[in-house]
Amino acid sequence: MPDLHRILDQFGIDPALYTASPYGSGLIHATFVLRMGDEPCYILQRVNHHVFRKPHDIAHNIRVIGHYLSHHQPEYLFVSPIPDRESNDYVTEAGEYYRLFAFVKGTHTVDTCTEPGQAWEAARQFGQFTAVLDGFRTDMLRYTIPGFHDLGLRYRQFEDALRQGDPSRIQDTEAVARRLADHAHIVRRYQECRRSPAFRLRVTHHDAKISNVLFDEREKGVCVIDLDTVMPGFFISDVGDMIRTYVSPVNEEEKDLDKVTVRKDFLDAILSGYRSEMHDRLSEEERGAFRFAGHFMVYMQALRFYTDHLNKDSYYGAGYEGQNLVRARNQLKLLEELSRC
Repeated sequence: MPDLHRILDQFGIDPALYTASPYGSGLIHATFVLRMGDEPCYILQRVNHHVFRKPHDIAHNIRVIGHYLSHHQPEYLFVSPIPDRESNDYVTEAGEYYRLFAFVKGTHTVDTCTEPGQAWEAARQFGQFTAVLDGFRTDMLRYTIPGFHDLGLRYRQFEDALRQGDPSRIQDTEAVARRLADHAHIVRRYQECRRSPAFRLRVTHHDAKISNVLFDEREKGVCVIDLDTVMPGFFISDVGDMIRTYVSPVNEEEKDLDKVTVRKDFLDAILSGYRSEMHDRLSEEERGAFRFAGHFMVYMQALRFYTDHLNKDSYYGAGYEGQNLVRARNQLKLLEELSRC
């Protein structure tokens, strides 16, 4: 637990009034809810500066987007950090970066998409986020994780791992490598999209899991949160991320591949919800790439998991031997299921 007294004092808040406890299921940052009695009042978050090497770039992006929305879309609920006593967006304590948000009353998050209606609401929220920023200049944003959704880069890393990774792991998993290489046409399609003038760079969330949407008591979407990965990008990143994480009844940790299937009603809900906000803003070529978005994102994640397995789990880590290989096979199965839809 962080030193609450020293941190909150920098925000001008009396720490004696609040108790702190861990909150949410995020794996990157450490998040705490501050309560006065039983009432949640604030969210305190310690930024993982090993993943986000330049926290000030995150702060810059949120600040310029917030400024734009306050002038052009003032009715849109945009959750931005509370400034400290000196108007900074975060404070530092013991070499760590902390930021504070007001708790949005009457809202909650969900960790797993269990109903098509949730998928629709979440997709609408991610579509609306990009739609309200349609007039925003993307060159004002900084890349908080360079190359994050660059499939060409991820394929090159895969090829490098096949040459330089752990020899025994390479030998033992040749069949997985061949299956991944057989889908290299997805990389070529992605490169075509990047070159096409019909595909616009837009303000894109890049982490469209359902836990990054706030829902109200009626299970209606309210807004998106966790804006650290907001960068210029293509719509296929957000749509693909939703397809990857919503349509299967099990996540990437599932070892029984028979359970990795595509729930067609969830897939349709994602596409319908996103189109409800973005359809008229997308080109005809973009509208024709909705299904490809899922292939793009699932394939990229399969490549990343397998690459990390060959690199002895240096990026994602592993709770047991072969975990990233399990994840890669899981995502390959999901890719093949999506290809049949």
